[in-house]
Amino acid sequence: MNLETATLGGGCFWCTEAIFKRLKGVVSVMSGYAGGTGGENSNPSYDQVSMGTTGHAESIQIKFDPSIISYEKILDVFFATHDPTTLNRQGADIGTQYRSIIFYHSAKQKQSAEESKEKLEKSAKFNSKIVTEILPFSTFYKAEEYHQSFYEKNQTSAYCQIVINPKIQKLLKEFKNDVT
Repeated sequence: MNLETATLGGGCFWCTEAIFKRLKGVVSVMSGYAGGTGGENSNPSYDQVSMGTTGHAESIQIKFDPSIISYEKILDVFFATHDPTTLNRQGADIGTQYRSIIFYHSAKQKQSAEESKEKLEKSAKFNSKIVTEILPFSTFYKAEEYHQSFYEKNQTSAYCQIVINPKIQKLLKEFKNDVT
């Protein structure tokens, strides 16, 4: 299998991980941190990232089979399942760690991300400007184990019921042919 990698930040990684795990062609999704600088920000903890001082965004790293799902489809799902117009925030989650960001792994991914963002801006789907950052991938730090598969382990929690379930329902409605 010739897998590719996508690294995205769209707010809380519990939400984005739960969404992307449901797509055909996605082999794995890992929650973690990306986008900060080195030094004291290397291998950060959740507490450090939550303080908003590391420069890292809560992110997910997706391994996918491009013969089943394209990078462009992954971007379509990304933009449809979070608000790319709110700077450093998703819903009640506020801070740079919740920013909308795409970390590209190749020149082709960069071009696809820029084209996807431009297409969305021209579509007038949103009343506000798209603020999603598009940056080169550098390093991804895996989040602590209790963050991995959070939704699957905590489906009855209030957060999962109130915040994650509506995003999954939107995914199932808008991308029903792409969901396992």
